[in-house]
Amino acid sequence: MPPIGNAPDHRPAAGELAVTTATSEEWQHVAQWAADEEWNPGLGDTACFHPTDPGGFFLGRRDGHLVSAVSIVNYSDAYAFLGYYLVHPDHRRQGLGLATWRAAFPHAGVRTVGLDAVPAQEVTYRRAGFAPAHDTVRYGGRPLRPGTPPPAGVVPVTAAHLDAIADYDRRCFPADRRAFVTRWLTAPGHTALAFVRDGTLTGYGVLRPASTGHRIGPLFADTTEAAEALFDALVASAGPDDEVFLDVPGPRHSAHALAEVRGLTARSHTIRMYTGPVPPAEQERTFAVTSLELG
Repeated sequence: MPPIGNAPDHRPAAGELAVTTATSEEWQHVAQWAADEEWNPGLGDTACFHPTDPGGFFLGRRDGHLVSAVSIVNYSDAYAFLGYYLVHPDHRRQGLGLATWRAAFPHAGVRTVGLDAVPAQEVTYRRAGFAPAHDTVRYGGRPLRPGTPPPAGVVPVTAAHLDAIADYDRRCFPADRRAFVTRWLTAPGHTALAFVRDGTLTGYGVLRPASTGHRIGPLFADTTEAAEALFDALVASAGPDDEVFLDVPGPRHSAHALAEVRGLTARSHTIRMYTGPVPPAEQERTFAVTSLELG
């Protein structure tokens, strides 16, 4: 595939949109746009996700100004995830988002592409070949805290857990993302906990600082008991007045019940959509997804 964007000897004409790949530093501008849209991204998300596929983050520029963005992160030969589809408010309704999409989308090749759509855009994505799979509900609020120590099975993640967690994550996610998981577990400000029973890892979760409060994701566990224990231990590491948010996929009734019993309320919902067959993953273990923006 030829590189996306302008050839070195071509300068865009005045008013012409130029789409190029973005560095991690450049993508911080897009993360701020997402924060301004109240998507509440994690403060360190870019540093963790960008190395997964540095060629999958696209910026549109016009007359030297950043105007649009979209990410299409290739996780494997079969699966990619699309997010951060944004146009700066000063440049909307000019077709710049669609032009950026068209320039960037070939990066996914023949992979199945997933995304989380706001309800108002579901029809648009259907026209682009995406089919809905399920809703995802964002819960948020100041969680109730049981006030008891976590069960003995909840332990801080150490280097000794990394391989087991990467293997467990692959069971719950449609692709092996071992390098990303290592960055996610060890990133500054992230609290990562595992649930271990009889020497076997049966779940893990991560809490991270966000634009507002903290977000939990992922929260993967074999049982509701393990998920509850991880949730309680994670929120205990946040400030007593901090809000906590997590994104729960629609089919997971026990996951919704966990959020509600802990005092969180539904704030919004999105629609998970795909372009084709999704590589297998054990969705029954998903109590919260990692990120709506990046899968």
